[in-house]
Formats: sequence, C-alpha cells, structure tokens
Amino acid sequence: MVKVVGVRFKRAGKIYYFDPDEFNIELNENVIVETARGIEFGLVVVPNSEVPEEQIVAPLKKVIRVADEEDKKHFEENSKKEKEAFDICLQKIEDHKLEMKLIDVEYTFDNNKVLFYFTADGRVDFRELVKDLASVFRTRIELRQIGVRDEAKMMGGLGVCGRVLCCNAFLGDFQPVSIKMAKEQGLSLNPTKISGACGRLMCCLKYEQEAYEEIITRVPKEGAIVETPEGQGVVMGISLLKELVKVKLDKGNETDLKIYNASQVKIIKDVVNEDDLEPGINIDELKQLED
Repeated sequence: MVKVVGVRFKRAGKIYYFDPDEFNIELNENVIVETARGIEFGLVVVPNSEVPEEQIVAPLKKVIRVADEEDKKHFEENSKKEKEAFDICLQKIEDHKLEMKLIDVEYTFDNNKVLFYFTADGRVDFRELVKDLASVFRTRIELRQIGVRDEAKMMGGLGVCGRVLCCNAFLGDFQPVSIKMAKEQGLSLNPTKISGACGRLMCCLKYEQEAYEEIITRVPKEGAIVETPEGQGVVMGISLLKELVKVKLDKGNETDLKIYNASQVKIIKDVVNEDDLEPGINIDELKQLED
C-alpha cells in the first residue's frame, strides 16, 4: 500500500495522486504541487489514505506545501487574469481571421505558462497567433484543441433532465457510450432524443447499462417463440425492468394475450432484432453520435 492524497485541479476533473510526505492533509484543503504543466494549485478530494500500488503511476511527486493565504490570493489573481487573457485572445483570433472557438484560458500557478483551449472543425494553423500572444503575455503559450465533450465539460449547462450536465458536475472521466446501449434500454433511436448538449450520446446511457445487460440474458426478445404454462406463443412485447413478457398464445383458431414473468416462459426460438429507426433517421447520423 502507498500513502497518497488525491488532488483535483478543476471541478469534476480527474483525480491525481501525490505523496503527502510529512503533511497531514485534510479533505477540502488546498495544496501546492508540481505537475507536468508546472507548479499548480489544487483541491484535496481524497485526504491522507493508502491505496494499492497498482492504482498509482510511479514515481509519485510530493506535495510541496499546504496552501496559505498568500497562495490563495495569488490563485484568485490568476483567475482574474484569465478573464482578461480570454478577451485578448478573442480579439487576436478575430484579427488573424482564424476558424476556431475559444473555450477557456488557464494560467499555471507559477505563471510560467498560459493555456488556451479551443474547438475547431479541422486543423488550424495558429503559429502566428501564438507569436502574437507571446508578445502580449511574455510567457510560454500553449493552444490546445479539444473535442465537443470536453467543451461541454468546461462550459457546463443543463441537460434534458433539467440538472447540471453530469460531466460538469461530477464525472471525472468520460466513459465509452454506444448506440447499442440505447437500443438495449428500449430508447428511441432518434439522434435528437439520445444526444446530450455536446451533440454526442448522453453519458447517462452508461449508468444502468450493466443492469440491462444482466436482465437481457433472462428475457426473450420481441418476436421470439416461447413455451408458456398455457401453451406455445409469440412474444408481442416486453417490460425489461419488470422482467415481464406479453405473449400471444395460439389456441386453435383463436388467439389470446397473456402476461408472464420471464422466469415462467421457455424460449423455443429467439430472434435477432434489427434497429428500428424512426422515419427520416439515417444510420450514419446515429454512428456520428458515438465517440
């Protein structure tokens, strides 16, 4: 086991482990640490604890110090400078007539670097912009192109559920999401109904997927031929979470609809369902929603 503290540098950002050294660091304390980007100001979200060695990337860098009032004041000053840098960069982008959208600006705590995050439809030649910005800020400049999911995470907003976007509120990392998940959960395969603010598949499709996959192994698909306590029939509908199936029974020349628990029926012949697309929906359009 290795003694660590977990530090975040952004709200809902990834948690990075550091060696607390001789410091006894409490939850929600601010610390000064060294990262690949330079000296940074972070928030402790995992206080002094021990984790298995396989969960860390060795060697761990040590916490430089617990942040004092002067450090916090410096961090607040950097936040104000970031807003000014954002406006300056916007003007420079317009002056250079570049097809890019500025999303966010970050100063490293030691002011040795300014990072500008942007989105663009393709590659952007920003070499002249970097030179221009370097002459204004007189420090190292880094322009970093990000994707639409990262843009939503930084910008924030409200989802169709009315709550703050999950990626902006608590998701540290993005998980792969697929069209298959929407299909297995019985959702409409209409891009406008299963995509989030970023224009990609909603992250929340992942939350219950494991439960759906487990239930699907026990419930026959719609159209399957099954044996019931009252004879053979065809599955006309299913309620996946309740594990109920609606079966059309064959009784001579008559038919009858009955509802059974999935455990009461035996599959004679299952089916492979094809994607049921709504009118006007293109399969290629659906594929673009996946990462």
